[in-house]
Amino acid sequence: MSDEPEVDEPIETPRPLPTHDVLRTLVEAFDDAEWSLSAGQDVVRLPAGQFGEFGAAAKEAGFEVCVDVTAVDWYRVRRPRFDVVANLLSHQHVLRLRVVAAVEGDEPSIPSLTPIWPGANFTERETYDMFGILFEGHPDLTRILMPDDWVGFPLRKDFAVGSVPVQFKESHQVT
Repeated sequence: MSDEPEVDEPIETPRPLPTHDVLRTLVEAFDDAEWSLSAGQDVVRLPAGQFGEFGAAAKEAGFEVCVDVTAVDWYRVRRPRFDVVANLLSHQHVLRLRVVAAVEGDEPSIPSLTPIWPGANFTERETYDMFGILFEGHPDLTRILMPDDWVGFPLRKDFAVGSVPVQFKESHQVT
């Protein structure tokens, strides 16, 4: 018998993976991807730099539609401050997938999904317009809801509200 105390070696737990073959193969291809279920929906979290690459792999795996792209501002709650969220749909596999990537910085940026799914154009523009998140590789990242000369991003939680009336394009004039 040794005088040395026994040291428990850490038990390595396997990374949780989805049971569906298509999702499992997709998630396994990205070492940094973390899969989970949220309210019965498959969710993959990954680094912002892999957002476009993962999107291309998802399209190749049979996710024909990017339903939407949006963001969540976690101001004063956690770091990184923003989550960019894309909801993908596969008709052939009858699957939905939520892809979440955390984005940080004063000028947050993430790869665009528009080259993969052209329909992501407008939702990425809206996310840029409201949150100020830059989508690298987007063909026309311009304001879509706010006036072109608007300063700031209205859905950021640190945006001052109520001080200036907003005059939207094509609306009646406020007097």
